[in-house]
Order: sequence, then structure tokens, then C-alpha cells
Amino acid sequence: MKKNILFLCTLLVSLSVFSQQFRLTTFAGTSNYEGELSDKKFTYDQSHFAAGIGVSYELTEQLYLTGAFKMGKLSADDKRSKRNSIRNLNFSTSLSELNLGLEYDFINLNTRKLTPYIFGGIALYHFNPYTLDSAGSKVYLQPLSTEGEGFVTGRKKYNLKQVAIPFGAGVKFALSPDVRVGVEVGLRKLFTDYIDDVSTNYVDRDLLLANRGQQAVDLAFRSSELKNGLSYPPDGTTRGNPKKNDWYYFTGLTLSFNLGADKNMSHYGKSKTGCPTSVY
Repeated sequence: MKKNILFLCTLLVSLSVFSQQFRLTTFAGTSNYEGELSDKKFTYDQSHFAAGIGVSYELTEQLYLTGAFKMGKLSADDKRSKRNSIRNLNFSTSLSELNLGLEYDFINLNTRKLTPYIFGGIALYHFNPYTLDSAGSKVYLQPLSTEGEGFVTGRKKYNLKQVAIPFGAGVKFALSPDVRVGVEVGLRKLFTDYIDDVSTNYVDRDLLLANRGQQAVDLAFRSSELKNGLSYPPDGTTRGNPKKNDWYYFTGLTLSFNLGADKNMSHYGKSKTGCPTSVY
């Protein structure tokens, strides 16, 4: 009889610990980008609200397998730039990301209250840059091939779904054994320079006009919209920097909950059945 009770207690504790290995994490913060239309590598100057939700699985007491979905927005405007205001370009894009990775706590939060942590993995994201024309109408930029993508030799159309390498760091605080709050910064290494639709050189005006029409010409160089604006640049004039890809990043707060939390169980005591609980 005693062996059966001990076996039952062990089984209940094992199932409880397994369920407690899953955590639901929410994210709220900002999204921002670095590229040809930004003066600084890291700035909140043109940031936007971002949110996300994810699940983590506890591989060990300090290592987690994570999966998450995040949404935000990116934008920038040459009018706010000190370097390229005469170019007068701007863009915006909605951003959605699905990522999978690993997260490591430097300190075990089951025995301490505070820990720094790092994370990294792989992500699939979607973007679609657009601008407002002089009449205020939304125009998506990828179909316009503003730098000759798709009809100039060596310049392929860029994909709107791409892979990124997410990585970053943060600090977590355990409010209770089942609830944790944190702050983190997550960078995204991209493999495209076209998240802002700017990368290389200006294509010949007449060639662009013949292949994509007047709207493409008007939005490839918008200096003419300014009071003392310039005319369209000669073919080959620098428009962007193809040697340096764009980046985007999320900064914000996280809140995570133990999905296996049981009011009858405590990490630091005994259950109401009298079975010892697991400290992990």
C-alpha cells in the first residue's frame, strides 16, 4: 500500500513538473529599423508600437526552447535626415515575424529573483514597403522596381518574405514561481537591403519610365516635390549602400506565465495531498 501511494505521488509530481515546463510569454514594446533612411544605428526617433505572443519549453532550469509571433511597423523619412533630405524619400511597412530559438538564463530563477538572459534563433518575416504619393494615396514600392529590379541585368526583384537571424539580451524578474516580467532588446540580422526599397544606384530615367511608368520615376527620386528640389539623377548615381544590409529590432517588456500552474502546488513546499513537490 505504501509503495502504491509513493508511486502515485511520484507520478503526480512528474506530471505537474512536465506541465510547468511550458510558459506563455507576451511582449509589448516598439519596433524600429536601421538602413539607408536612418542616420543612426539605434534610435527611437521613428519607432512604432509592437506586440507579440509566444510559448517556451524548459529544456533545463536555465535553457528554453522558444517560439513566438511578433507584429510591428517600420518607417523612416528623409525629411528627418541630415544626410539625404534633398533625396526626399520615405517608406513604411507593416511587419510580421514568426521565430524559433533558444533562450538562456544566466541565473536559475527557481532559486533567485533576477537574471540576465540571452537568446538567438531563426525567423521568417514579411514586409511590404509603401509610400504616399504627392496626392496622399498609398503606393506599394516593390512592383515599381525603383532601382530597376527585374529588368536591369543583375538586379532581381526582392522577396517580401525572408529569413532573419534574431538575437538579443534582456533581464527577467520573478514576481512569483509562476509569473515573470522582463525587459529585452532583440536585433534582427537581415539578408536584404530592400526593407526600405533603397539599396544601390539610380537607374536610367528613360529606362525606368519605359519599364514601370511615370509613377516609378516620380517615386524613385522625390526631390522635385521640394521647393528647391533637384532633377532626376544620372544613371548610376548612388542611391543607397548595397554593401550594408538593413536591420530591424524590437525593444520592450515581456510577461510570462507558467501554463502548468496549480493552486494546490507550490515550488517551495508540499501539495495539499502531502506529496513533496519538485524544486526546479
